[in-house]
Amino acid sequence: MSSARRRSPPAMSDQTTTTHGDGGPGGGLPDLGPVTERLAGLLDGVTDDHFDAPTPCPAMRVRELLSHLLGLTLAFRDAARKELGPTTDVSPGDPNALGPAPVGDWRGQLRSQLVELAEAWRDPAAWRGETRAGGIDLPGEVAGAVALNEVLIHGWDLARATGQPYDVDPDSAGVAIELLAADADDPKAREGGPFGPAHPVPAGASPLERAVALSGRAPSWTPPNGA
Repeated sequence: MSSARRRSPPAMSDQTTTTHGDGGPGGGLPDLGPVTERLAGLLDGVTDDHFDAPTPCPAMRVRELLSHLLGLTLAFRDAARKELGPTTDVSPGDPNALGPAPVGDWRGQLRSQLVELAEAWRDPAAWRGETRAGGIDLPGEVAGAVALNEVLIHGWDLARATGQPYDVDPDSAGVAIELLAADADDPKAREGGPFGPAHPVPAGASPLERAVALSGRAPSWTPPNGA
């Protein structure tokens, strides 16, 4: 899970715990439903021919990105449920964290896991206490924000790599922005981690473009050489 690889992210402020749409959980907590549904909507546009295509993550082709998504949706689902074990203990830096290219009904599997992920984080208890993801112990409220950010940013990665349009609701982008902005001005904090230096964006940039730029990606990224 790229957002949890280096260290525990900072706690989210009260200002980020706003209900996202009508489907959000009680208590004004973020809802992962919009971003999980948006990612699920991309899957029919991904074919086997895309598996070797590059993504905005230099270390991942589409096949590795899909494998990562299959793993992180399980990990953060179990983190929400406080069911700690093999799925929550594997660090993204572990060679076993990325499996081979997805096989079988991987679209159906990932869609099902995305639904389970969103439902797990609709339980207010998921946001309380401590949990674990990517081998890192962290507060539930931080794990929930990291889970949302993972789906949002990697959804953008997948859309760009496969030539599909992508947008997210401003509330979800706002959660990602606050999470990613916490260390964006600290080069040492990002050194050797999953996020590179934040990219500059124009004053009129959309919330999604700001979140993408804060993750160290160029919002204008397109596959090299017309891939």
